[in-house]
Amino acid sequence: MTTQDHQGAAEAEAEAADGQALAASAGGLVYPVAPGYRVKVRQGPGTDTPVVRRLADGARIQIRCQTHGEKVSGPYGTSDIWDNIAPGEYISDTYVRTGSSGTVAPACTN
Repeated sequence: MTTQDHQGAAEAEAEAADGQALAASAGGLVYPVAPGYRVKVRQGPGTDTPVVRRLADGARIQIRCQTHGEKVSGPYGTSDIWDNIAPGEYISDTYVRTGSSGTVAPACTN
């Protein structure tokens, strides 16, 4: 790797760290959605609620809060934890790489 490659990698790492810090100061960390999936965003914490939209492949999301709902299986296991990513928008935590099998954000209060 050349010096220029190292500088580019260091700049990319710094930008990623800045993005994480900015998200943290805004109220939460940013997490990657499982690669290769266009995850359905639903109105509530269950597959029986309407789909609001789909996330792009490679999306990164900020978890506002988490709640328990329908148990589903995804690339990161089976869980009943659902991540609230915007008002009225939930995705199963099993599609988000949080590094934890438990909650990583405050409980949602309705």
